[in-house]
Amino acid sequence: MRARSDAPRWILAGSILGSGAVFLESTVATVALPAIGRALGLGVAGLQWVMNGYLLTLGALMLLGGALGDRFPRGRVLAVGLVAFAVASAACAAATGAVWLVACRVAQGAAGALVAPNSLAIVETTFAGEARGAAIGRWAAWTAVFTAIGPFLGGWLVDAASWRWVFATIPPFALAAAWIVARHARATDSSTDRGDGAARGPVDVAGALLATLGLAGIVGALTLAPDAGASSPLVTGGALGGVAALAAFVLVERRAAHPLLPLGVFRSRQFTGANATTLLVYAALGALMFLLMLELQDALGYDALAAGATLLPVNALMLLLSPRVGRLAQRIGARLPMALGAGIAAVGMLLFARVHPGGRFVDTVLPAVVVFGLGLSVLVAPLTAAVLGAVSDELAGVASGINNAVARLGGLLATAAIPLAAGLGGSRAPRGAALTVGFARAMWMCAALCAAGGLIAWLTVGRARPGPRQEGVQGAPAAGAAQRAEAPAPRATFSPRVGARRTPRP
Repeated sequence: MRARSDAPRWILAGSILGSGAVFLESTVATVALPAIGRALGLGVAGLQWVMNGYLLTLGALMLLGGALGDRFPRGRVLAVGLVAFAVASAACAAATGAVWLVACRVAQGAAGALVAPNSLAIVETTFAGEARGAAIGRWAAWTAVFTAIGPFLGGWLVDAASWRWVFATIPPFALAAAWIVARHARATDSSTDRGDGAARGPVDVAGALLATLGLAGIVGALTLAPDAGASSPLVTGGALGGVAALAAFVLVERRAAHPLLPLGVFRSRQFTGANATTLLVYAALGALMFLLMLELQDALGYDALAAGATLLPVNALMLLLSPRVGRLAQRIGARLPMALGAGIAAVGMLLFARVHPGGRFVDTVLPAVVVFGLGLSVLVAPLTAAVLGAVSDELAGVASGINNAVARLGGLLATAAIPLAAGLGGSRAPRGAALTVGFARAMWMCAALCAAGGLIAWLTVGRARPGPRQEGVQGAPAAGAAQRAEAPAPRATFSPRVGARRTPRP
């Protein structure tokens, strides 16, 4: 059946609207954390659960979401994910207690794991040739807009109404996107609604379950340790159970005929090194975003709108510089920009350690934001180019999916571990000087993570110009691989651009 002439445009609109809802939710929720803590009586541990409940299922199930999109009609998988995301968001808005809210955030993350890997993939498989490049460009531009306005909009909603509106504004957009995709995906050729047809066989549900349980055990142990004590049976049991589940996950993936995580790609030194850099840098980024909103609002007295607006220079720098750095990396290679960008970001995080009550915005906060934004702008595009350049074209979809999952998991683990290491864990809600001292310690830790990521990049990433290579890790496409496509210029947001699948990062 031939596609109706207007169906691809509607699918593009639905994809932009749906992915925009997920991007928007992930940024506005961070700004709302202090207000949520005050309304529900939550300390740092409670807010960690609010953040990590979402990141846990999003990161652990993202590869599963991509595999489902390759095996079943992608429009249907995307529509189901969007409806579930809308329902979970509405439930978050109605939450009357911490347990309810965390449970709904877990459901949000699971739904987002269906949306994230498929919202752009359906655009790539619906369009072809020059039309595909134009469609991806429009998608990238609009998602950059959603990401940029998220903190500002979240702050305005919290100040003008309530933190509940941060969640309540999402369902209309997600439901509209689901309706558009469900209606118009059927009008396209069947080949555009599935992946490249390479994904066959059973879905690796066992691997997804083990990954989720393993991460939940470790994150839960880190979050409970300040109050329950490191020797508590609950803490030790959670930690040991998490490690055991992750070990079992590796064994399952080694033996599975269609693994979610094909371990063979890690034979490439550059691929392993680039993902290690991703893990460390995005761990630092996740902890920074979590703690910065608390410091600005609970220690410095900023309202939510002002706190969200502090991040606007970062997005402006990314929009301006990231595409240019991406083109430069194509000429000189990814190694130097990755190492330099991570180092500059580390300096920015050290500057955040100077933020304190009574300090002026232009003297303390703004220099840190600008330097940190410059570092991300130099790092992000070359990082993705290095990941994709380490594998053959056939494995580009798998490589990008792994890299996106690693980024999310880095933020998850850091949000659990760094507040604990900085003395900010537990059920209490630190204010004033106590919060500032812990925040400064955390920023030093984040800077060390960024610097270590830069060093790993320098030691593992090749000097050659990045790009898909045939001498990388070879083999047949594993389950979850997506349709190959031309790579556009990097999208200018906090998240590295991805390759053939280009999985967006909420």
